[in-house]
Amino acid sequence: MYLDKFGRTMKLALAGFTLAATTAGAALAEDAVTLKWALWDWDKTAYYKPLIEAYQAKHPNVKFEPMDLGSQDYQQMISTQLTGGSKDIDIVTIKDVPGYTNLVRAGNIADLSSFVTEQKIDPAPYGGLIEELTIDGKIYSLPFRSDFWIVYYNKDIFDKSGVPYPTNDMTWAQFDATAEKLTGGMGTNKTYGALLHTWRSTVQLPGILDGKHTLVDGDYAFLKPWYERALTLQKDGAIPSYAFLKTSNTHYSALFFNGTIGMLPMGTWFVGTQIAKVKSGESKSKNWGIVKFPHPDGVAAGTTAAQISGLAVNANSEHKAAALDFIKFVTGPEGAAVIASTGTFPALKTADVSAKIAATPGFPDDAASKEALIPSKAYLEMAVNPNAAKIEVVLNRVHDAVMTDNTSIDDGLKEMTEGVKAIK
Repeated sequence: MYLDKFGRTMKLALAGFTLAATTAGAALAEDAVTLKWALWDWDKTAYYKPLIEAYQAKHPNVKFEPMDLGSQDYQQMISTQLTGGSKDIDIVTIKDVPGYTNLVRAGNIADLSSFVTEQKIDPAPYGGLIEELTIDGKIYSLPFRSDFWIVYYNKDIFDKSGVPYPTNDMTWAQFDATAEKLTGGMGTNKTYGALLHTWRSTVQLPGILDGKHTLVDGDYAFLKPWYERALTLQKDGAIPSYAFLKTSNTHYSALFFNGTIGMLPMGTWFVGTQIAKVKSGESKSKNWGIVKFPHPDGVAAGTTAAQISGLAVNANSEHKAAALDFIKFVTGPEGAAVIASTGTFPALKTADVSAKIAATPGFPDDAASKEALIPSKAYLEMAVNPNAAKIEVVLNRVHDAVMTDNTSIDDGLKEMTEGVKAIK
């Protein structure tokens, strides 16, 4: 669902900045320039330095000054830095949807719509992420990295049960039926068909894949069948109980590592961890694979939910042309290849990028796992909304109550709806 309805109330102060006047010389600029790039975790992030080095190899006249604002308070820090028309930052890294919306509302970041049009940037390889970031028909950030949801599975458990491996065109009904078939054993020998981690996203995200709803709409009746299926799987013992996972503080990786989980819906951020833990011997699930996120009936295979990081331009930057050229590089095929080479998933999904990730030593060698790296469509986990952070508090609280049987599904969804509608 495109989210332009939230932009109708947004007041944009772009300081007279017209991209049409600045983009023409973006790629040709030869004057020495220093770009100040606001980001977080400079020393801990694998792709920052390689991206800069790759860009400078073609543009030696451009220097960079990283401004590490820290991960914990990044959004507050970047908002403070940009308040009052500051020119001290050129490139703004977007960390999350609430932060993106706040920067747009404040007029802190520039409208990139004309740049996207003039540079003929094709939104298709981004799998819907550019559309998801569109506010009132305008785009203010281009995505450069993205994790999306897939299913990890233990091939040994499937082989032992005589159940065919999951495919890249699996419905949620098929996922549930498979989980029931894989479940067996008792006590310490118990094998669960699947694991739904305690995050509300593991239950709620399937409900947004048809594009008709988001988790910020304010009416949550559409989630009823998804809570019903989760509680049924829990009651049948096909998944570990929410209460057990919560009270024992069990991490999803622990149960997959010890070889007691058949299928694990989780983000692509877990790929690198699983590869590393198999290599170190910590993960017993050595014979594993991945497939695309299951889809509801009537929804195209490969449809998934995603988290993104984007790049934007300070509306008051004095080096907009150079900043835009760097952003085009980072968010395009060349930047995507650099990001993928560090084991990180770029927002741009192409065959070359997927091949680079699939070539990582330890990645499953079956064709289905490689194919799973290219989703056909992605919706943001939390849609663009100025109250996203407050909404999440309500959703998390009620999710916990429903999954622990402290409130009924109907009462819980009513509480979600009333709680979100009360947010001002």
